[in-house]
Amino acid sequence: MTLIKFILTVLVGTLLGFLITARVLDRGIGFDTARAGPWLGQPKAGTMDIDPYAHAIIARTAELPLGSAEGLSFIARTDSEDAPLRPECDYTISGTVPPTRYWTLTIVSPKGFLISNQPQKFGFTSREVVRAADGTFAIDVSRQARPGNWLPVGDTRRFALMLRLYDTLLDFGTTKVEAAALPKIQRGRCS
Repeated sequence: MTLIKFILTVLVGTLLGFLITARVLDRGIGFDTARAGPWLGQPKAGTMDIDPYAHAIIARTAELPLGSAEGLSFIARTDSEDAPLRPECDYTISGTVPPTRYWTLTIVSPKGFLISNQPQKFGFTSREVVRAADGTFAIDVSRQARPGNWLPVGDTRRFALMLRLYDTLLDFGTTKVEAAALPKIQRGRCS
């Protein structure tokens, strides 16, 4: 009877471990995840100190992480009010980014892959985004075309936003990233 209890305990523990790990991997959050408003970052993803969950997330998505000297990568799956990003809603990504030589903002699937859309527009770079006189920018994310900085959602059912800062002075090891340092994601009209 004790052998059966032992085997049952091992099986239940293994199953529970797999379920928890799968849930963590689906959410894309590891032990060292840093949060700044809606933006999540893995500051140690490109280092030897990477945590096991972040390592599994990278293995699962086949993403090549930025090394600590190259820059930082953030992903947002929610807006600034912590509501999930929904393709039937319009969003405005606005503000500034921390001091950096170059940055990109890309619309991706929740797993980090590019989303197919008719105009074949997948993101903006710091060199092509149209800015206001004070240096801020506003990018509209919507299914319907917009004038100015517009990212099309396409026909996807879910999406996320990927922000990459290249050659930045920002360092998670010495600086706590505040939500105000990264762009806001504000939801507009939903159809």
